[in-house]
Amino acid sequence: MGEHAGIRVVHRSGSKLNFRPPVITNDSKFLLCASGECVKVFSTSTEECIHNLRGHTDLVTGVHLNPCNHLQAYSCSTDGTLRLWDFMDGILIKVVNNSEWIYSMYTSAYHKGVIFIIAPVQDSKGSEVFQLLALHLPQSGDQTVEASQLSVVLEDVSSNPAAVSLGRGGEYIASIKCLQLEVFFFKKQKSYRLFLKVDNKKGAKNTFTCVTCHPKDDCIATGHEDGKIRLWRNFNHKKEYTYTTLHWHHSAVASLCFTPEGTNLLSGGVESVLVQWKYRENQRDFLPRLGASITHVAVSPDGALFCCSHSDNKITIIQNCVNVSAVIQGLVRGESARTDLMVDPRTKCLVLNGNPGHLQFYSLQRDKLLYNLDIVQQEFIHELGLQQFEVVNAAFDGPGNWLATVEERRRKAAELELNLKLWAFDEQTQSFVLNTTIVAPHDSQVTDLCFCRASDSQTTLLVSASKDGHFKAWQLAAQTEARQSPGPSWSCDFVGAYRGLVPECCCFSADGSLLAVSFQEVVTVWSPGSWELLTTLSQPPKSIRNLCFGRLSCSKYLVGTAGHNLLCCWNLLTCSLEWSTSMEVTLLLADPHSDNMAAFCWQDKCTDLFVFKPSEPRPLFSHKAVCSGKVSRAVFAPREEMLESCEESSQWLNRSQLCFLTQNMDLMTFTTETEEEKLMASSKQLVIDDSVAMTPFYLLLGKHRCQTLEMRDKESSWGSAERTPLPKGSVAVKELLQTPAHVLPPTSVLCAMFVESLLVSVTDSRSEDEPEEEEMEGENEEDSEENVALRAEPAPLGREMVDSAPLTKAQTRELRRLVKLDHGWFSDLLDS
Repeated sequence: MGEHAGIRVVHRSGSKLNFRPPVITNDSKFLLCASGECVKVFSTSTEECIHNLRGHTDLVTGVHLNPCNHLQAYSCSTDGTLRLWDFMDGILIKVVNNSEWIYSMYTSAYHKGVIFIIAPVQDSKGSEVFQLLALHLPQSGDQTVEASQLSVVLEDVSSNPAAVSLGRGGEYIASIKCLQLEVFFFKKQKSYRLFLKVDNKKGAKNTFTCVTCHPKDDCIATGHEDGKIRLWRNFNHKKEYTYTTLHWHHSAVASLCFTPEGTNLLSGGVESVLVQWKYRENQRDFLPRLGASITHVAVSPDGALFCCSHSDNKITIIQNCVNVSAVIQGLVRGESARTDLMVDPRTKCLVLNGNPGHLQFYSLQRDKLLYNLDIVQQEFIHELGLQQFEVVNAAFDGPGNWLATVEERRRKAAELELNLKLWAFDEQTQSFVLNTTIVAPHDSQVTDLCFCRASDSQTTLLVSASKDGHFKAWQLAAQTEARQSPGPSWSCDFVGAYRGLVPECCCFSADGSLLAVSFQEVVTVWSPGSWELLTTLSQPPKSIRNLCFGRLSCSKYLVGTAGHNLLCCWNLLTCSLEWSTSMEVTLLLADPHSDNMAAFCWQDKCTDLFVFKPSEPRPLFSHKAVCSGKVSRAVFAPREEMLESCEESSQWLNRSQLCFLTQNMDLMTFTTETEEEKLMASSKQLVIDDSVAMTPFYLLLGKHRCQTLEMRDKESSWGSAERTPLPKGSVAVKELLQTPAHVLPPTSVLCAMFVESLLVSVTDSRSEDEPEEEEMEGENEEDSEENVALRAEPAPLGREMVDSAPLTKAQTRELRRLVKLDHGWFSDLLDS
């Protein structure tokens, strides 16, 4: 059994874009944001991801531009490292190792060589608190250095990145926590603490939520839970401080940000409205209907662009608080995923609940939301306690031509409203179109929904199970010439039950010849062709919650989970229990592209993963403590390219990628060392665009590959003729051409290496048995020392060698003249 075996759990696709505030570059052309274990670089005009800055091994907790170089950016992570990137070319420049996790960081042009970080420490009571530390960057030429100089700035600060802000000219730093505002002055090395009461006279909460400092004035703006904004002045005197109050938000202020000139203050919260306050004026402007609650607000250094992070994992780019110019949408995260994680057979993208009443189609390969499908088709009303329709079940058929969804709404003191909808894929719009709506398909909640996904099935069959004690088979009616119908239609083909028990789950075999339906502690096996009950499998005393048929070589097995602590495997040929083991399985799923199965088990407040084959007693792979909390949704997503993994313990990831959702709605996946090496290598490759200018470097790099392919084609067409051995490409030349100029060493250092790499050593390829060529006759004696042996010239690249004609006397004299030329300048160039 392989445990871990070089496999890591990572945030890969669908990571949060709103975890930390985004950063806009100085020219407003790019946007940087933390996303899982990498930093994404987006174009503010095209919304496309330009680079993925990979290197961190844990969650990225902050991104800031380098105040000393606007083409570089810092990132910090809970892996304890601080990394400096050239984000224009996606190159890692320096790594600073810190002994503790880094939760956030802050930079200032007035504190060169210093980065302020928030890191956890243990207090005297053994509990974890956070400190604001000044990390002095080591002055070393090495790429990886250790953080040796750390000094404490503030004790017991909040881990929230919005709770700390640097003041005008870097003279002070402000920190908030609960009901306290603390301002530390660097020159005085003294801090002032200002306090508020828990509630004001009207009962509103005064707790601090965010803070920002004016760039050119001694003013600190703070947001509060009651929706108020306070502007603090004279805070360098504890007894003489003053503040003014701005109030528009009806709930907590989530983020505050001043424009670079300090003329405006931006604020946002749950109202989905960006508010622009005029500094020193009692005026405000609004940009409403941004779609979701605002979590962060940021401004570009030139003030041309604003951007907002939203609770639905979206970043909105705004021009001058008037026009929404771009929207970067990530994987939408709700409070919970009611439907299973599914894979669209057509686009191979992930499908799950998105915005209320919608299904989202998210591409794992491109890490981008493709589109949202409105299932409920009703306006969602944001009102607490209002019961509205929710999408609770969904399923695809094998080819991806049909999608089935179940939506429900339960009002107080009213019956359950239930709709089953069948959606047909439209080739013209490349989306799903509503075909059939079945009102009240069951008398109670639908517990499971599945299609028969056999590739050779003649009919499209859907089965739904319900708490009303029945399961129903819905069949797509066959089109006939005599029947004039506007389109395909669905009808109920069969209603099944077993001894009045409640069906929990159902699934079809891979070939569609069997249907398994669990009725509490009994598993019934049916024939979809005749709807005959073939056999029953029992495993008392608790009900069966998950069922999966084996695939490929394990197709004769049926695996299920009974209760909370039993995993069972039945042999369908003998209709007997093959094996069982005591495991508290929360989720069981089968890989559709192999004969492997995955079981997520709950143990010691963590979830463990076991990958196994039903035919083998030992697991193929196990991973302890995959995440904290329970995993309730997971799926095997097919890969675009099959991995070539040699290790047996990681071969289960060759064809499919296992993705799962944690309790916090984080999308996680498993990655191998081979896959990570490919990602790191692909991020360093030089991409040449066909639309670039026709320069010598373009001709050298862009057309060389095409010429090489043409030469290879010609060589292959001429068969096994003799060829001249060609020199291999120099690694030094490739590295020199692919590295950006502004990070290269001085030219004087590279010149000698570059010129030497261009020289090709000439070797005598003749056989020892061949006689030496005779020297040319009839020449002057003064040239005898410089005579050269005349040989046949090498054939052009990619052509076969042919015997050339002897040189004429005029050609021989020209050759000797070239030999006499002085090439001393070349050696001087090498020596310099």
